[in-house]
Amino acid sequence: MVSIRKAEAATPRLTERQASVLRAVVTGYVGEASPIGSKTISHLLPVSISSASIRSVLAELTELGLVEQPHRSAGRIPTEFGLRLFVDELLSPARLAASQRRELAYQLDDAHGDDLMPLASEILSRHTRQLGFVVAPRLDRVVLTHVSLVRLSSERLLVVLISRTGTTYRRVIDNEPVIDQRELDRVAAVLSERVLGRTLVEVRELLTREAALLQREADDLQSRAVEIGRLVLAGTDPQAGDLVIETRLGLLEQPEFNDPRRLRDLFEAIETKERLLSVLDGILEQDGVSVAIGREIDDPSLRGCALVATSYGGAGADEALGALGVIGPSRMDFGRIIPLVDYVSTLMTERLCA
Repeated sequence: MVSIRKAEAATPRLTERQASVLRAVVTGYVGEASPIGSKTISHLLPVSISSASIRSVLAELTELGLVEQPHRSAGRIPTEFGLRLFVDELLSPARLAASQRRELAYQLDDAHGDDLMPLASEILSRHTRQLGFVVAPRLDRVVLTHVSLVRLSSERLLVVLISRTGTTYRRVIDNEPVIDQRELDRVAAVLSERVLGRTLVEVRELLTREAALLQREADDLQSRAVEIGRLVLAGTDPQAGDLVIETRLGLLEQPEFNDPRRLRDLFEAIETKERLLSVLDGILEQDGVSVAIGREIDDPSLRGCALVATSYGGAGADEALGALGVIGPSRMDFGRIIPLVDYVSTLMTERLCA
């Protein structure tokens, strides 16, 4: 059973008939991307009721702020509040079919290390026809195994940190005095011993302690390793995770993005990755699948959109490594997308933590 994290705002208690009509409005709107009339609603209801009764219930739902009528002659569409109530109270996401679980597992089977994040993002986009994304593991939660140092120029070094999952983290630093590559390899070997089995935060604490001890010793190699190690870590944000985004034509085919302004806003949010990472910042601290709709997403460029996301890499919020999910129009097929996002998270966790 997929666990959905509910919104904290209070929601009205609906009668069975009101709930059935709201569910029909949402279902029809997701499929047609246009206002839904009484005739369509009647076909989607589990039991037959008269058109007059449907119109009466729609008026009640409108008064509650759950549906709205864009034009006088049009049918109804769910409001953001209506979609929120639908997700929290009326939606029961189905478990993915065994065939789809096998297909997703097969598609991720050959991915390792740095290939895993882009492939997971691409799979999310392809299967949901939304914008798929993966926030790469945060360094403060990744166990490191190896350090490589490569001389790029007389004053610059390329530092490569390799994690237990096979993911690599690269950083260029300024380094003086000049150390030749042979000496850098020796320094990297010493640093690799220090980082093995430790997180970035643990390595930083270890090097700080060793720096104090080495002030009283004359071991040039050890001192140089600690000095370079501290230089590497000084400018590294242990809580920062890179954002891998995959945009496919399926998203652009959504009628909501026929409006050039909305399309521009979406791509502006995508290209400014820091803004999107800020929106996703709280996902790591939550259990279950999070759903944000419209104004719940703290970015004006993403108004009118919905986000479905969850963490991966651990059994609870304290052990999560990163986050993944999709962004698309608020008219999203939540019942289909939520279990898919949840299962891709499970596959990622299995591959990273095995």
